[in-house]
Amino acid sequence: MMTEKEYVGRFAPSPTGPLHFGSLVAALGSCVDARARGGRWLLRMEDIDEPRCSSSAADDILRALVACGFEWDGPVMVQSRRKDRYREILEELKRAGHVYPCACTRRELADSTLAPDGAPIYPGTCRSGLPVGTLPRAWRLRVDETPVCFDDEIQGRYCQHLAQEIGDFVLLRADGHFAYQLAVVVDDTDLGVSHVVRGADLLDSTPRQIFLQRRLGLPTPAYAHLPVAVNAVGEKLSKQTRAVAIDSAEPVPAMFDALTFLGQRPPPDLRRSTMADFWAWAIANWDIAKVPRARTLPASAAVFAPAAIAGNADRQAHDTVGQPAGGAQEQ
Repeated sequence: MMTEKEYVGRFAPSPTGPLHFGSLVAALGSCVDARARGGRWLLRMEDIDEPRCSSSAADDILRALVACGFEWDGPVMVQSRRKDRYREILEELKRAGHVYPCACTRRELADSTLAPDGAPIYPGTCRSGLPVGTLPRAWRLRVDETPVCFDDEIQGRYCQHLAQEIGDFVLLRADGHFAYQLAVVVDDTDLGVSHVVRGADLLDSTPRQIFLQRRLGLPTPAYAHLPVAVNAVGEKLSKQTRAVAIDSAEPVPAMFDALTFLGQRPPPDLRRSTMADFWAWAIANWDIAKVPRARTLPASAAVFAPAAIAGNADRQAHDTVGQPAGGAQEQ
């Protein structure tokens, strides 16, 4: 068992846009959990998907975190600077026979059954060798029939049968970029991360990461997946759903709302407190057992841009036309 003194947590945003309420929830939950247990808290920029990320967005996130009173230990790790390390690990997996080249295109996999995260379940087309006349495009990790199970500190027991629900998954993409699943496992190991506190949108990815850790003989961190903040139609807050950036000039109200979202019940006057008083109360009173055991929760309308609120209302009106009153709603 790991002692509290060995606790190392981290926050790993993808710099595709500004720090918004959804990412603030993940940052606050991970940081307060680390500080409340006397641990270290690290910061990593997950810009491995370089076409979608930008250095300006990374700078904006760092400035917003500083404005919100976050303090991290050590330098910021940047994934795009670690390609040689990922290549080293991929070569290790090749030598061990755990990965194989794949020639399949997106179009060829379009009719496959979808996995829990919405990606097609790989049917194993290239598992026994490349079809005649094809060239390798990606590298996939070979999974087995053993279910991967773990106990999440918030979501409870979670199991996934990778062979049936995911299939052999990509570690090096056809565009030459390393996949998130490889990068996150290598990064967490190299940083000595002992506890991963992050959004439940990544819960379905965790068994893949645990399976890869086992293939490489690496330690598995403890996991706690926080509820994901969603808008009125159940969409995760993001740049695409027009979630507004955190107000860096007056961030305490947003911090208060994030702490409340995580089930901590701060006193009302904390919303008007100084940043120092907010952090002191949050760390002293943090109780991860109070975090709602849900994968998604609605956020306040205050965290949406006006245009997004109007757009969501229009979509809701369109979706309910012709439906009987009191009909079932998708959760």
